Amino acid sequence: MIAAVAVSVLLPIEAGAAGSLSDVFKGSSDKGSPKHGKSSSQPSAKHASAKHTGPAKRDEAPKSQNVRLAALGPANLNLNLGSSTCEPAKFRIAVDVGHTAESEGASSARNVPEFAFNLRLARQIEEKLKAEGFAQTRLLVTDGKAKPSLFKRVAVANDWHANLFLSIHHDSVPDKLLEDWEFDGKKSHFSDRFGGYSVFVSHDNADFKTSLAFAELVAKEMKAKGLQYAQQYTMPIMGHYQHPLLNKETGVYSYDQLVVLRKTEMPAVLLEAGSIINRDEELKMQSPERRDIVSSAVLAAAKTFCGLPEPFLGPL
Repeated sequence: MIAAVAVSVLLPIEAGAAGSLSDVFKGSSDKGSPKHGKSSSQPSAKHASAKHTGPAKRDEAPKSQNVRLAALGPANLNLNLGSSTCEPAKFRIAVDVGHTAESEGASSARNVPEFAFNLRLARQIEEKLKAEGFAQTRLLVTDGKAKPSLFKRVAVANDWHANLFLSIHHDSVPDKLLEDWEFDGKKSHFSDRFGGYSVFVSHDNADFKTSLAFAELVAKEMKAKGLQYAQQYTMPIMGHYQHPLLNKETGVYSYDQLVVLRKTEMPAVLLEAGSIINRDEELKMQSPERRDIVSSAVLAAAKTFCGLPEPFLGPL
């Protein structure tokens, strides 16, 4: 969520943000938003209005004067998330593709735009959710420049009355942590020092409690599948991309200023699926196997959220 994470949140603000919302929802179409490292379509100051560094500044709105301190350690979530919470066939899940084709977010170590990673993974998540009974799941693909696109996607999700908003991103790091190398004859940047997934929520969301509950479920499923979360967001080296860790066991962070998390009228979670600025992890994130692992984790979290039992396979 660093250079690429805050993608659907913080790109440079464009003057006119209007644009038609009619084609924002595209069945299985294309595009998303930006992050912290160097972007293929943005100068180095990538997250000033776009993405993160953990979600480095993704969709940031002015920071609140009151900084909330999050307690470290597992969160105690005594929530009733049984079948009464949602009926899968009617439960509306907006799977938001971070960034857009015009503002692609962070660039990977091998110069692939984050938006391409976000779109592939989001499509697979959408397909898997629909195949398992979440028929109202919709892929949210937004066009336009960074900042305006943030408000577009929020408006569409709110107008559609989505029950849950999940924004998909891939992480990077702040520019100061990038190293130079050459790939395929082109100057590139990388940072092998950090990696892993991270999950973000905002205290300013209309339903923070449920947002946190779903974030916890996603993070626990990611961890259960052998993935590790990005721990750098608690480090001073991250500067303004440093964020409070709400659960040190699973990697759930708070990022209160992200537009897509604080302006949505339903529970909202942002998932940084992994780091694409880390050269080894980038290769993993490109693989169908890793996309299947992440999409399966999201599906399992959705099923648990709706109180759906796992299928009984019988004695092994």
